[in-house]
Amino acid sequence: MKYLDFRLRLPDEMLHPMQEFIRTDEAVRYEEMLAWRVRPDEGIEYALYYVEADLEPYRAATRDIETTIDCRISPIDDVSAHVWVCEETRPETRAWRDAFADRQLIVVPPIRFDEEAAMEMTLVGDGGDINETLDTVPDVVDVTVKEIGTYDRRGGTLAGTLTDRQLAAASTAVRLGYYEVPRAATLADVAEALGCAESTASVLLRRAERDLLSRVLDRYGGRAESPSA
Repeated sequence: MKYLDFRLRLPDEMLHPMQEFIRTDEAVRYEEMLAWRVRPDEGIEYALYYVEADLEPYRAATRDIETTIDCRISPIDDVSAHVWVCEETRPETRAWRDAFADRQLIVVPPIRFDEEAAMEMTLVGDGGDINETLDTVPDVVDVTVKEIGTYDRRGGTLAGTLTDRQLAAASTAVRLGYYEVPRAATLADVAEALGCAESTASVLLRRAERDLLSRVLDRYGGRAESPSA
C-alpha cells in the first residue's frame, strides 16, 4: 500500500469563496478539514472544519455563498471554532476532484489549508492509481509532491506522521540522551543502537525532525510571536 504526501494549489478561478478568503485575508491563521461526506447522486456534500481565526470576519465571509445550504459555526474559544457545512458541489470543485474519482484511493484526514489556501494532504492506496491521479489532475492545478512511499505510519498522534524507522531512530536518540543539553550520546551511539551506518541514522533523525517540526509549525506556527528586541 503506497502513500503520497502532496500539496494542491488551485488557480484563482477555481477557488471556493472560503479558500479565496484564506488566500486574500489575514483573518485565518490555521484551518483544516477534519471529515467530509460527498453525495454525488444529489450533488451535495458535508464537511467539518477546525479553524483558528478572527471569528467575526470569518463568520461574515461564510454568508451569502450561493452554494451553501447550511453553515454552523461553533466557537471553542475566542480564536477557534468548528465549522459544519452543507453545500452544493461546485463545478470548479468537480473539475479537479474528478482526478481522484473511481480509483482505489483514500484521503487520510485532515486536509490542511496553508496561507495560500493550498491543500496539503495524504493519499493512500494503489500505487498505479496514485500515478494515474497525478497524471489526470488538470494542468492549471499546481501539484507539488512532497513524499511518496510505502504507508507504515501510526495514526492518532503527532508521531503518526513518522515511518516506523523514523520513529525507532527518534525514540532511540531520546532514550540515549542524544537530545540532552549537553548531549549524553553521539550520532555514532544512535547508529550503533539502531544497527546502521551513521549516515543512515543521520538521515532518519533529520527526516523525523523535519516531519515533526513541519506538523507542529503548520498547526501552531501562526500563534508564535516575534521576540521583542
